[in-house]
Amino acid sequence: MSEHDTESQSEHSGSIFGLIWRWRAILGAGVIVTAAIFAGRVAWEKQREGVVRNAASLLTADRIELIGVPPWITTDLKWQALRNASLDMPLPLDAPDLERQLARAFDMHPWVRRVERVETSHPAAAVVHLICREPVAMVRVEGGLLAVDPETILLPSEDFSAESASKYPVIDGVSTSPRGPVGSPWGDPTVDEAVNLITTLAPEANRFGLIECRRVPREGTAGNWWELVGSDELVVLFGSAPGGSVAGEPSAAQKIVRLADLAELHARGERVDDIDLTKAR
Repeated sequence: MSEHDTESQSEHSGSIFGLIWRWRAILGAGVIVTAAIFAGRVAWEKQREGVVRNAASLLTADRIELIGVPPWITTDLKWQALRNASLDMPLPLDAPDLERQLARAFDMHPWVRRVERVETSHPAAAVVHLICREPVAMVRVEGGLLAVDPETILLPSEDFSAESASKYPVIDGVSTSPRGPVGSPWGDPTVDEAVNLITTLAPEANRFGLIECRRVPREGTAGNWWELVGSDELVVLFGSAPGGSVAGEPSAAQKIVRLADLAELHARGERVDDIDLTKAR
C-alpha cells in the first residue's frame, strides 16, 4: 500500500469520527427522544387498558334502565329520582351497597309505589324493576285539580295536561288541602270515602260514564252522601259510600246492582231520569 493510500484512508476515517464527534449532541438528543416516545407509548397502552377497565366498572345514569314505567308518567322519572336522591354519579359497580342506593333513590319518587328489584351487570349497567302508582281520580281544589291514586296518595301535577286529567272522575266538595307533599296521603276521610266509592264502582262507573263524584250533605244526620254525575249530565244520588250506610238505606251492593242496570239502559240510549239510590225500589 502506498503512502498516499494510507494518508487518504486516515483522512477519511478521521472525517467520519470528526462528524460523529461534532454531531454527538444532536445524535444523543435523537436517541433520548426516540426512547421517550417508545416509553410513552408503552405507558399509554398500560394506562389505556386501565381507563377501559374503569369505564366498564363505573355506572352512569344513561346505563340505568327502568322497567315498569306506565304511559301516564310523562316526565323523566329516572333523572328526577337520581337528582332528588343526590347520587354522585358515576357509581362504582363493585360498591357493596349499590343496589340498595339505587332502590332507595327510586323508592323515594312519588310515582313509585314499590321497587321490586335492582339488577346490576358488567360492563356497568343496571335494570330497576318498578311498580308505579296509578291515578284514579282528580280532586277539585281552589285553583285546579290534584290527582290521587287508590290510596289517596297525592301524585305529581306536572304529569297531567288538561286533556289527560279529563280522563279521570273529579271528586268535588272537598274542603281540605293535602296535609303533606306529593307522594304522601291526602289525609282527609272525605277523600278516602270518595276514592273508595270510585274504585268500588269501577266497572259500572265506566259504563255509566262517570265524570264527577260530588259530596252533598246527608239528610237528617252528620256524614257525607255522594252524587254521581255521568255523561249527558245524568245525576244519580248514590248516598253513603261503601261501609257507611245508615239505617233504612240500601246496602252498597244493592245500590251497585241498580247502578249497573241504569248504566245498561243509558248505554242503549234509553232515557233515564235522575235516580235516588238511597231509597228502596
